[in-house]
Amino acid sequence: MKIRFKLFSFLTLFLVQYSLAQTIQSLDSITIKSSRIDLPFKENSRTISVITSETINESPATNLAELLQQEAGIDIRRQGIYGMQSDLYIRGGGFDQTLLLIDGIKVEDPQTGHHTLNIALPLEVIKRIEIIKGPAARIFGQNAFTGAINIVTKSNESIKNNIGFQLGSYNQQHAATTLGTRVGTTNLMGHASVNNSEGYRYNSDFNNQNFFIKSSLNTAANPIEVLATFSERKFGGNQFYTINAKEQYEETQSSLVGMSTTFKKGNLKFSPQLYWKRNQDMYLYIRNNPSVYRNLHISNKIGGQINAAYNSNIGVTGFGIDLAKVEMESNRLGNRNRWIGTLFVEHRFSFLDNTLDVTPGVSIGYFSDFDTNAFPGIDIGYTINGQLRIYANAGYTYRTPTYNDLYYLGSRDEGNENLVPEEAISQELGLKYFGDNVNASVVLFNRDSDNLIDYTKEDEADKWQSNNLKSLNTKGIEFQLSTPFKLGQYNQDISIGYTHINEDLKALRANFSKYIINSLNHHLTARLKSQFTKNLTHSFLYKFAERATGESYSVVDAQLKFLIPGLELSVTANNIFNTDYIETGIVPMPKGNILFGLRGFF
Repeated sequence: MKIRFKLFSFLTLFLVQYSLAQTIQSLDSITIKSSRIDLPFKENSRTISVITSETINESPATNLAELLQQEAGIDIRRQGIYGMQSDLYIRGGGFDQTLLLIDGIKVEDPQTGHHTLNIALPLEVIKRIEIIKGPAARIFGQNAFTGAINIVTKSNESIKNNIGFQLGSYNQQHAATTLGTRVGTTNLMGHASVNNSEGYRYNSDFNNQNFFIKSSLNTAANPIEVLATFSERKFGGNQFYTINAKEQYEETQSSLVGMSTTFKKGNLKFSPQLYWKRNQDMYLYIRNNPSVYRNLHISNKIGGQINAAYNSNIGVTGFGIDLAKVEMESNRLGNRNRWIGTLFVEHRFSFLDNTLDVTPGVSIGYFSDFDTNAFPGIDIGYTINGQLRIYANAGYTYRTPTYNDLYYLGSRDEGNENLVPEEAISQELGLKYFGDNVNASVVLFNRDSDNLIDYTKEDEADKWQSNNLKSLNTKGIEFQLSTPFKLGQYNQDISIGYTHINEDLKALRANFSKYIINSLNHHLTARLKSQFTKNLTHSFLYKFAERATGESYSVVDAQLKFLIPGLELSVTANNIFNTDYIETGIVPMPKGNILFGLRGFF
């Protein structure tokens, strides 16, 4: 494996050196929305990555979990195929410590971070994905402990009507359609898909349904955006949560409804938003015998937020408020509710002919069942020239315990009502280069965390109980490079990302810990998109991972697309070298598998 890794690295670097003399697509046109103050991509003083619709279309990924895995520093730990049960991590951390947003709406689940990706949108409706790595509590409040991911959805203007089918290994069957139209001053688009498979091992089958609707009303005056999405997953969970349980089964339902608009008057921009998010999770220890052990959790979150920005002679001021009511009904957690309120303000100062920017800010979070906390932070950036920018940021971040952490009562695990929130101080120092031939960045990061929550016990026969037990220092380095170029008349593209993480456990106040440190010590991703004939494109994705436990693996995915007017034929292959690997727990990931696809446009 080491030989394979070195050979791939050599070939990749050779291609990068060749491409430096070629041209590159600019990111100037992208305005980052995952912040309180809208800024062009090049002017941000944070570590932000953007996965564009072009990248999504060219990627061999078939779902959001697979797509995010191509980003260095993003650890998606899957159990099963098609992202069936997937946990999201950024730069180490835990699956409860990353915030997911859809068009700026926070869709975290109060029960557990295991449900974060239940509402993962189909790739066909995603315009781009904005990834903030590092402290984001100043921007979004609590739970953006290690970062945040904002999914920006498409509108009717950015889609082509299409219908598609995929068939492949493990009797995978996928069907999807995306349609858009305009009626008067209203734009409307919709998506529906069904995905199922008999599974790659015993009791690993799944059946998914996804529905998405987005409408833009009154486009001739002040548009009102309306969004609605629903996702249902039914899947076998062989050894997903318990080693000796091969008959586990789970069903999840996630839905989101949101409404937003934007008003502009002079130097003031005002953006209100209302939303409702629901998640339902049903778990069976024995699939065909619910009476043995059954969990049923239903959470509802209703909220609204107002974001505003004001331009003045001294810079841009962002401010706003976010209010939400969360309710939980559960046979294991009881009936729970909490009010959440967040106030924020930040100001971007510019000096030295706009080459130096300083953005201090603070977010104040209220929780009806925890103390009110402030999350201060600051971003500093300096543009050395038109191509080179240095930046630094620091911030305080915070995470309240989930309801599972506090109240879960099971046969082997129990919560702890005496938990206190996790907290951390995070810093970054980075350098970005935007050249004519290459975009590149390198960043050093550090996070000092305290009161981290884990499940512990003193003796092997005891139950696992959630406790505040860890003080942890996480530091590392991250590098990214992107080089679009041409060979002849056809566009090619290479991107490389690498993250190294080192974690130092300062305190462990228990004999046994359930969730040991298992972050990606080394994580390298490389993507190559190529085209040598008019109608045929190729894409390859290489992933190398080495975890803190010492386990390492390399995985290669590939895709071929044949395009003719009105028709797209595709072949997608995952794990083409049949690598044996596990991303979490003891569930092996599938060996090489293939999907054949057909999509028609009209």
